[in-house]
Amino acid sequence: MERLHREAMASYARDIVGGRLHPGDSLPREVTVAERFGISRGIAREALRALEERGLVTVRHGSATIVNPRDEWDLFDPEVIAAALDGPAAVPLLTEYLECRRIVEVGAAALAARRASDEQVEALAACLQAMEDALSVRGAQAQERAYHEADVAFHAALVAATGNVALLSLVRRVDQALLAARYPLARPAARRSRALPEHAAILAAVRGRDPKAARIAMRAHLDTVAEYLQEHARRVARAA
Repeated sequence: MERLHREAMASYARDIVGGRLHPGDSLPREVTVAERFGISRGIAREALRALEERGLVTVRHGSATIVNPRDEWDLFDPEVIAAALDGPAAVPLLTEYLECRRIVEVGAAALAARRASDEQVEALAACLQAMEDALSVRGAQAQERAYHEADVAFHAALVAATGNVALLSLVRRVDQALLAARYPLARPAARRSRALPEHAAILAAVRGRDPKAARIAMRAHLDTVAEYLQEHARRVARAA
């Protein structure tokens, strides 16, 4: 996305997702958007169209651009997520993502324990090793990126091991969204003591062909994530 186009789109996305613009509100016309950001009317038009593509607004040609209700937003679009994580909508959105993960991943863990091939188990083990290796990457930013990518890959490999192609397709749709949503809940200091052992328990249950243990291990891991979310919510409340 072109930089000036992105800046205009992201600014209005933050206003919409952050609640400063409400459903039914009108956005300025193209000429006003162009003047505000110092861009051409063509770029302003593209920015408004980008908001529409993400479900944030409806562009009524020759009339106005109207903010849509939240249930029409594409909450798995990285730009929408970035806007949400930058403001007061972060905690409710993260809570909904965690609910999605519980619905999908607890059952997926049990199914993987029943169905995973030896090759899929080894792929899952390789992802866990990548998570461990990421802790040795130099530079905090590079380490965070490497760890989160390996973490997402672990969970994607788990779903792949279910053999359910439709479920895998669904997870691929949200992978990048989940990657972005993980950063506010990151706890680097607890990775060796909690995150890695929790993932190792999931792997052990899948390798042992134990669906019940896989469910328990995944539920315990997501309980930890819920704990981190509660801590994040308290920090946000204090900052407000």
